[in-house]
Amino acid sequence: MKLATLRNGSRDGELVLVSKNLRAAVYVPDIALTLQGALDQWKSIEPELQQRYQQLNDGKLDGVFAFAECELESPLPRAYQWADGSAYVNHVELVRKARGAEMPESFWSDPLMYQGGSDSFLGPADAIPLQDERWGLDFEAEVAIITNDVAMGVSSAAARESIVLIMLVNDISLRNLIPSELAKGFGFFHSKPSTAFSPVAVTPDELGDAWDGAKLHLPLLSHLNEQLFGSPDAGCDMTFDFPSLISHAAKTRTLTAGTIVGSGTVSNKDASVGSSCIAEKRMLEKLGTGDISSPFLNAGDRVKIEMFDKTGESIFGAIEQRVVRI
Repeated sequence: MKLATLRNGSRDGELVLVSKNLRAAVYVPDIALTLQGALDQWKSIEPELQQRYQQLNDGKLDGVFAFAECELESPLPRAYQWADGSAYVNHVELVRKARGAEMPESFWSDPLMYQGGSDSFLGPADAIPLQDERWGLDFEAEVAIITNDVAMGVSSAAARESIVLIMLVNDISLRNLIPSELAKGFGFFHSKPSTAFSPVAVTPDELGDAWDGAKLHLPLLSHLNEQLFGSPDAGCDMTFDFPSLISHAAKTRTLTAGTIVGSGTVSNKDASVGSSCIAEKRMLEKLGTGDISSPFLNAGDRVKIEMFDKTGESIFGAIEQRVVRI
């Protein structure tokens, strides 16, 4: 099942079901008005949504319209919680190595995670605002899951059952603001502006055998200015899978339905597949030649993030954003 949120002037938009081929959509106000509303009662309404989804794909519904013409919000335009992990420790190791910093051994056994701003997200086609190029604007291509209610202290095994939806992420970062914020010992704030998510969120069954209940085993493609930037496999070199990240997030608190948990920048040890953010590419350049040649994003740059199934069909639609100076 594929779900999206149309922009309608309200804070939370309006929920639609989207066909498997991403060509058609239909409103479902008799079932749920918003995605958060659906998540709040997921167990009771999921069967009805699935039945309606099948009817949409079979061409048996009235009121269907072209999905390509829709103006979209993030699937969740705002969320009760956005917790982003750093599950690909290879990425963390590269960044630290390039600045001559040792990586604590605990990073391989205890996930890194920060709590991002979730009061407003960018839509998948919204501009990325650039206030000051000196701040080092960067994109980060990731995978994220949305949970139902999660009990405090949940085990990784039990956390598998809490994964309701999956989507893609552009976790926008201001790299040059990060060092001074972390130096204060209190974490990210200014350096992590509003995040963007894919046009649709999908249920795990849409992914077939590419989803093993814990990881998504498909390449995540990033393009910068129409040039392929990276295509690392999201299931490869993922040190902490999604159930582990959920269990970590719920160590001392419950998680409410609609919590988003991100994977962090997808990264493979095989550098030939490219990177999912500019910072990692810059670090590889420094380690390889001693010089950094790739600039951070500037006004007019275009970022595209997408994932395809084994038949070559787009699963989540594309995050397509242009950097605009404000």
